[in-house]
Amino acid sequence: MEEKITMKNNIKILIAAHKACDVPNSDIYIPVQVGAELHKNLNLGFQKDNEGDNISTLNPYYCELTAIYWAWKNLDADYIGLSHYRRHFKFKKKNSEFNSILNSEEAEKLCAKYDLILPVKRKLYIETVYSHYDHTFYGEQFDQARDIISSMCPEYLDAFDKHMKERSEHLFNMFIMKKELFHRYCEWLFPILKELESKYDLKNMDAFQARLIGRVAERLLDVWIEKNDIKYKEIGYIYFGKQNMPKKILGFIMAKLFHVKYDKSF
Repeated sequence: MEEKITMKNNIKILIAAHKACDVPNSDIYIPVQVGAELHKNLNLGFQKDNEGDNISTLNPYYCELTAIYWAWKNLDADYIGLSHYRRHFKFKKKNSEFNSILNSEEAEKLCAKYDLILPVKRKLYIETVYSHYDHTFYGEQFDQARDIISSMCPEYLDAFDKHMKERSEHLFNMFIMKKELFHRYCEWLFPILKELESKYDLKNMDAFQARLIGRVAERLLDVWIEKNDIKYKEIGYIYFGKQNMPKKILGFIMAKLFHVKYDKSF
């Protein structure tokens, strides 16, 4: 049972989920059923992303971003964040992985000091952000995003080009962000994604590849942070579930050496 503390900030962290999952026992978490408009017979007992102003029907392409959009348009809190049903922020290691999930007291301490909290960066080492994506998916999706940024907000081009050459990145569209920053980020991000969406016939793409909007958005967060010189704090995260590391490593090698694109998650 989590100890009750007096919260100075109203902190809400969405948990993007499309299936039943365990939810931390804390008022700071809001599990959100993503893609709810497409699965009306499924009721997880969570907040649904098809209520109020929403883009729930775009979940096959935008992934967890439909939860972020719902929060942008419908949720009022001092800090707004996103985690996943299998991936959570952690602050301190405790007696079990689930109990190590960031709790309200820890979140309050972080938000009292920082406007933006992110998961630790993934280091790519021998790849750049662009080359890794080009080997595993399709680099032209970044080229499309760059053209859109050049047209809509050219002041971000230098930050975009810089990030494409970097060898580490914040992934998963995970963050905890002060409300004012969150709204600024969404106001910048979603018009770019809407334009990117218009460049592809997503409905006729393979379901795995059609999730490109969510994937490109993962990399745009660092672009926005770089351009606006946003200071942030990195903390760890926990992944719940099995990962097939041998297949993951093989998939990376095949992509790097033989340009075999990913066609599923590992």
